[in-house]
Amino acid sequence: MANPNLRGALFALMAFAIFATHDVVVKILGASYSPVQIIFFSVLFGFPLVTIMLIRDPMDGNLRARHPWWSLTRTVAAVITGVTAFYAFSVLPLAQTYAILFATPILITLLAIPILGEKVGLRRGIAIVVGMLGVLIVLRPGGADLALGHAAALVAAVTSSLASVIVRRIGKEERSVVLLLYPMLGNFIVLGLALPFVYQPMPVLHLGMTGFIALFAFVAMLFVIAAYRAAEAVIVAPMQYSQMIWAAIFGYLIFDEAPDALTLLGAAVIIASGLYIVMRESRLNVSRHSPVLQSRSRPETGIMPRISVMLRRGAKSGGPEDA
Repeated sequence: MANPNLRGALFALMAFAIFATHDVVVKILGASYSPVQIIFFSVLFGFPLVTIMLIRDPMDGNLRARHPWWSLTRTVAAVITGVTAFYAFSVLPLAQTYAILFATPILITLLAIPILGEKVGLRRGIAIVVGMLGVLIVLRPGGADLALGHAAALVAAVTSSLASVIVRRIGKEERSVVLLLYPMLGNFIVLGLALPFVYQPMPVLHLGMTGFIALFAFVAMLFVIAAYRAAEAVIVAPMQYSQMIWAAIFGYLIFDEAPDALTLLGAAVIIASGLYIVMRESRLNVSRHSPVLQSRSRPETGIMPRISVMLRRGAKSGGPEDA
């Protein structure tokens, strides 16, 4: 395949198809188990995969964070994101969950103002407002359908955005291994302490499905890394919205779900706003930090490392890459 941008786009489409399958498994297990239990065992199965990556790390040093408070805040944000996102997938239609999580680029742009000192002009400011209106359309405040799952999805979008912006702030100075391991360790410790209060016995099939969650996340991460190495970020980033197509397909075939008109309208507004922000950041002299284009990850749940950190590790020999 001669065209690198086309190759990158196809890699990304494959990655987000796998991520959507990952979310289907989360939703199936979420009908019977707490998100705490699902994430804990997924992280447990994910550790061997990440360990293989860390064995290849040539950097000497220790696991002490150079920015302990930022690292702690990011770890807490990742743990909250995992629990709330998994809960939202468990109780909401797939399309509604994706529509709310798609607000992440908008929230990253907003949080980059106080944390990174990002300057947001009138056009991106309008895109933020429009995107938040799209979220309100999906949430339809005051409507009878508003539930705890909607709040959980919104919290996941906010905390995931916070984690992304923090990586952007400290990523050049922190060791990759710190950025890789802290969210996973946070999940393992915090959710491990909470597990006795929510634990339900799992048959071997369901336990294996938690392993598949880790495996799907790992394989999808590899495809996203391949996509960003092959193509420009402005080509790859919009491919995440293909998950809405999979949400409609999987929702209809597996869960007997069909997105309603307001969900589709709100999703369209949110996606349009996110795409505009991505396009604006890709232009020279518009964004100093390019926080959305450089985030590169789905909502960070702490099951697998961030894509941007893995890309940075791969580029170490040629100099540090933006996180």
